[in-house]
Amino acid sequence: MNILHTSLSNVVIIEPDVYQDGRGFFLETYHRRKYIEAGIPLTFVQDNYSRSAQGILRGLHTQVQHPQGKLIRVSQGEVFDVAVDIRRGSPTFAQWVGVTLTGENFKQIYIPPGFAHGFCVMSELADVEYKCTEFYDPTDELAIHWHDSDISITWPLSEPILSQKDQSARSLHEHMERLPIFQETCV
Repeated sequence: MNILHTSLSNVVIIEPDVYQDGRGFFLETYHRRKYIEAGIPLTFVQDNYSRSAQGILRGLHTQVQHPQGKLIRVSQGEVFDVAVDIRRGSPTFAQWVGVTLTGENFKQIYIPPGFAHGFCVMSELADVEYKCTEFYDPTDELAIHWHDSDISITWPLSEPILSQKDQSARSLHEHMERLPIFQETCV
């Protein structure tokens, strides 16, 4: 397993060991001991699975009182996945990183608590699976506008298909009072 550190502290891209031959492939999508050794010593409490069509953008989402760390992978299709640092006082506040996750490249991204998450679908369909460190609580969720000019994400599409929640999402600065406060941790 190879861990690639990004420009955002504790956001890492994981390249698992994949064994392929004429029969297909095998990989461990999660192995607690190996992830602890790699610096991701978290307990996951919920697994999520979504299927989305091409052009759909989900996000940017986070939870405030019960923030979720997320270990994300794509089992089929292709998405552009994004993490945004929303921790007040962080040296990388409002900065983002993006990675292309596909069913063929097997990459994963770990997004820790204190970051917003979103992705857009580049293939006809995409199946996204992710493990969470906290349970989903819709009353605790915060949605940040996908095209917030203070974040300036370079999405690979200009007119995404959005849910009503994402269409009416507010800017990062309109959420300022609810955002988490930066605390340095290590992954």
